Formats: sequence, structure tokens, C-alpha cells
Amino acid sequence: MRGGEGSPIRSVLIGTVPGSGLTFLRLDGGEAAARADELAGLHAEVYADPPYRQADDAGVYPARFRVRRRQPGFVLAEARNGGYLVGYAAGMPLRPSTSWWRDLTAPLPAEVTAEYPGRTFALTDLLVRASWRRQGIGRDLHDLVLAGRPEERATVTVRPAASAAQSAFRAWDWLRAGRMRPGGEGPVLDVLLKTLSPVAG
Repeated sequence: MRGGEGSPIRSVLIGTVPGSGLTFLRLDGGEAAARADELAGLHAEVYADPPYRQADDAGVYPARFRVRRRQPGFVLAEARNGGYLVGYAAGMPLRPSTSWWRDLTAPLPAEVTAEYPGRTFALTDLLVRASWRRQGIGRDLHDLVLAGRPEERATVTVRPAASAAQSAFRAWDWLRAGRMRPGGEGPVLDVLLKTLSPVAG
């Protein structure tokens, strides 16, 4: 269940939460492709609300997801109530040639931004439908995506105004490393880092 490069994850039923009706499933990129429309719909729903208000999400997210899910080591964890998608988290390892650190608002030391195989896993999505929040589902999805990762650390970007997300990531031991403005325009994002526990051999 490591899911790193060379050990692809096929759909793994993680389990159900007794009394909640929730089922958690972990998928690879090929399996996630079959759910692309449903995932994009939930993404657009969540990011239409403050503090995001991304009216163009439905036109932007599907293409971005299509690229990410094809990356080696991509993984997605979803939570469902019956067949109803409640939330999901997704990510992938960064490659040495990644553009992740390109749009920083202030330079960071090379020892922070240098990438090599096995160094960094990027948590690119973590979202839960509004009516299902504050039940620990986000934390469960976060933990499922990061569980057993072979990388040394993980990174995620969060809007400074997203106070609930900021509080959650702080509680989960993420630290702010810097800020970026993707593409040199649009909202500034905090770049967070978290050290990952080594996988037992």
C-alpha cells in the first residue's frame, strides 16, 4: 500500500466507519479517470464558495486533473456515503524538473526547493462537501493519501484567507515555508511543508 513509483495502487477499499455509512477508497490515476466528471463537479461546488469564489473552476480544473492523474505515483482517496461522493484528497510526487517552486514571492534556499526522486509528495487536492464538514472526514482523507508514502516530505498550497484549512493543516503538523503567486497573477498562496514518517522496511 505504499503507492510510490514502481508500486502502483489499484483500488484499495480502506474501510467503512461504523454507524456513519462512510466508505473510503484509494485509487490510482487510471481509476480516478473514470470518476473525473464527478470529481470536477465537487471541486467546482467547493471552490465556488468563499474564500475561493473561482467562477471559472469548471473550465480550468478538468484539464489540470487530467495532467496530474497521469503522473507516476498519483493517488486519490475518496469518501462516499453509499454512492454519494462526500470528499476526496489527491496528490503526486514532484519530479526534479517540477515548476512547483517557480512562482515564489520571495526566494527560498536551494536546500528547500531542490527536488530529486523520492523527496516531495504534493497534496494537490483536499476537499469535503460543505454539509459533511467538521466530522473528521478531511483528516481521514489527508491521512489516507499520505499513509505509507515513500517520500521524505509533503507540500501543499493554501490560501491565507482559508482559515479553516489553515487551522487544520497547522493541527496536522504542517509548517509554512513561503508564499507563491501562480503564474505571477491571481491569489497569493501559502506553501506548507510536512515531514513524512519513514516507511518501515
